[in-house]
Amino acid sequence: FLPQLVSYKQDRDFPSLPATSRLSPHLHFGEISPRAVWHAIGDRYDVGAATFRSQLGWREHGINLVDQMPSYPDHSGRSVFDGFCWRVGDEADRDFAAWTRGETGYPIVDAGMRQLWQTGWMHNRVRMIAASFLVKHLLIDWRRGERWFWDTLLDADLGANATNWQYIAGTGVDAPVFSRIMSPLLQSEKFDMADYVRSFVPEIAHLSDNQIHRAHADGARVLGYPQPRVIHEAARVRALAALRAAKGGA
Repeated sequence: FLPQLVSYKQDRDFPSLPATSRLSPHLHFGEISPRAVWHAIGDRYDVGAATFRSQLGWREHGINLVDQMPSYPDHSGRSVFDGFCWRVGDEADRDFAAWTRGETGYPIVDAGMRQLWQTGWMHNRVRMIAASFLVKHLLIDWRRGERWFWDTLLDADLGANATNWQYIAGTGVDAPVFSRIMSPLLQSEKFDMADYVRSFVPEIAHLSDNQIHRAHADGARVLGYPQPRVIHEAARVRALAALRAAKGGA
């Protein structure tokens, strides 16, 4: 992987490219240590090496958080979310099941969730998109997603898993605001994810690069591929309303 560091910063967000180290499962199982990886980089100070070191640092940050706050995998880091109205009940359970199976009707989310189920790993940017979708589009408690990742990811370190879910959910001590809602459609287009989607969602592999991100645009139906579980704009409105309610209507 070391020769690829020179382009790591700009390429790591493109899941169609083999641009990440894939070391996380080996770090998780102790087959290689973060110290060994750090020193293998040596004295390089290019932007790619610096970016990769920051990722190792983020992993250690997660370990430190659960060391300082052992309940972090189970409790929101911000008290405002203690009374947050997450969706529960049969409809929410059906949405959650569709998310786990990669049947949400959002191609990039479905591709990521299917990659996870088939391989035990998922590209980092796609993890953020899929997690944000569950929490903010479907308004399902981040802990349900965290536990699913814990059960299915080969690299699901306790600290990294809890920290990353709370970060994307906006509930963590170091997280951006909840109102930062990622658009799966825009993310898929921006990071050229067409070929990645084709790899895991064969039902829509025949669509063009422009069409595949929005398989159901303008009400179109694709045989064998589910309709969207929720419309992006409506989901955003619902999520922000839930946030205002948690803050007491302020």
